[in-house]
Amino acid sequence: MMAQISAIIIAKNEAESIEACLKSLAWVDEIIVLDSGSEDETLRIAQQYTDLVFSTDWQGFGVQKNRALAKAQYPWVLSIDADEQVSPALAAEIQTAIRDSNTLAWQIPRSSSYCGTVIQHSGWSPDYVLRLFQRDKARFSDALVHEKVELNQEGMVGHLKQPLLHEAFSDFEEVLDKVNRYSSASAKMAISKGREAGLMTAIGHGLWSFIRTYFFKAGFLDGRMGFILAVSNAEGSYYRYLKIMFAQTRQDSPGKAGKLK
Repeated sequence: MMAQISAIIIAKNEAESIEACLKSLAWVDEIIVLDSGSEDETLRIAQQYTDLVFSTDWQGFGVQKNRALAKAQYPWVLSIDADEQVSPALAAEIQTAIRDSNTLAWQIPRSSSYCGTVIQHSGWSPDYVLRLFQRDKARFSDALVHEKVELNQEGMVGHLKQPLLHEAFSDFEEVLDKVNRYSSASAKMAISKGREAGLMTAIGHGLWSFIRTYFFKAGFLDGRMGFILAVSNAEGSYYRYLKIMFAQTRQDSPGKAGKLK
């Protein structure tokens, strides 16, 4: 018998990209969309492609993906973001891969675009992500951001060849928005673990992020977009540690509580 598969998507205000994602999943056995307060047409679009559309509050990427995972009913799960698409070639490869019950999970290479340009270097390629797994063999970490799939037993993890198509940033406004939101979430995680930072820490991490992306990860081979990407990576790291520093400053000031939005 053909193995069955559930696709899970978490979303908020993804009207511009989610339809292409949903169309690329027409071959799966069920699609679960878990929304967290969209104010655009995300819900209406999703309901055109699946009856399994749910709304909930936002507790971070890891918690949200575990909520979606809990609603999946089939043996295999494909976790996909609203700004990603499965090509017909990848769909065929996945359908073959899930017949192998001895492999617990599969890593999928991801081809990502930045403001309309596919990035070939800069640490973005090759970019393997674990997104396909047996439902009862894994869960997501509870991280606010940069969550990971955690297998609950030892076993084989395979690697697919066809890439998952990822429109990471459609325009520069989205870059700036994500730099702000992700740096805030990362700072919250660091603060919860007792991490401290000062201005020199922020400068040092920002500088190192640029050097690593542009030189060590060969971002210069991606031309001007490689440089812009390296700068935005540096900004994200710099802002993360600045937000930690400012939260500490508020906490150390009488009558003021640290808060990150």
